[in-house]
Amino acid sequence: MRRQREEDAVLELYHNINSVCAQKVRIALAEKGQPAQEHLLTLRGDQNEPAYLKLNPNGVVPTLVHDGTPIVESSLILYYLDETFPSPPLMPTDPPARFQVRMYNKLIDEYVHNSCTILTFATAFRPNFLKLPREVWLAEINKAPLKRRTVYKRSVIEHGLDSEFVADALAQHQKLLSWMAHALARAPYLAGESFSNAECAVIPYILRLELLRLEALWAEHPAIADWWARMRARPSVKAAIFDRMTEKEWAPFKGLEPDPWPKVEELLQRGSS
Repeated sequence: MRRQREEDAVLELYHNINSVCAQKVRIALAEKGQPAQEHLLTLRGDQNEPAYLKLNPNGVVPTLVHDGTPIVESSLILYYLDETFPSPPLMPTDPPARFQVRMYNKLIDEYVHNSCTILTFATAFRPNFLKLPREVWLAEINKAPLKRRTVYKRSVIEHGLDSEFVADALAQHQKLLSWMAHALARAPYLAGESFSNAECAVIPYILRLELLRLEALWAEHPAIADWWARMRARPSVKAAIFDRMTEKEWAPFKGLEPDPWPKVEELLQRGSS
């Protein structure tokens, strides 16, 4: 893998402010002080336009374009950035710690990300879809190249937190939180003594739980609360996420009605009984 000086790099980032996958890449870019020319997508159909699908056939964000070459999949972009722009490093040198970073990314890619989408569409995004005629919102979600996402989006838009997919989505987030609590009992960061790509990967999902009023999920884990307070105050996180969020980005999460927590708590109690 070639390494490139910052001043020689030509980077473009196709992204969306509220996209959890885009947020993790923006955090990594901010940590490295690496600028990129930005292309903002609304995710209301523009991600499925032919020109964008040439860059990212799955029709998702982010896509990083480096000297004309598209790099896709947010976890792979994190690794790519660290290999191409190695300072400051976001991968530990210790093999067991590097393994932990990869395990967090694997858990998120395979389970947590779709679970986050399920919880978000079942709560914050659902009201706006229900304002539309059913055939209109069905047509919109049917545009996605990955058809399995259409299945669960349709279910949670129709049924909210009563969808058959919600209980497992909560279980996957609980697994992530369990991993975090175990790691943070031993070290200040998720993969050891320093901030890493594990943080870049996880931060957006903890923020999303907070925005969905589900921070009680880690109420019994003070180490997670301490870690989250530190992450919220970190300059790269502020620059990559909070400084970018306008009223438009906050709007879907303000005044969530009904409050999701009572139903979520009921589902958790039902699952543990």
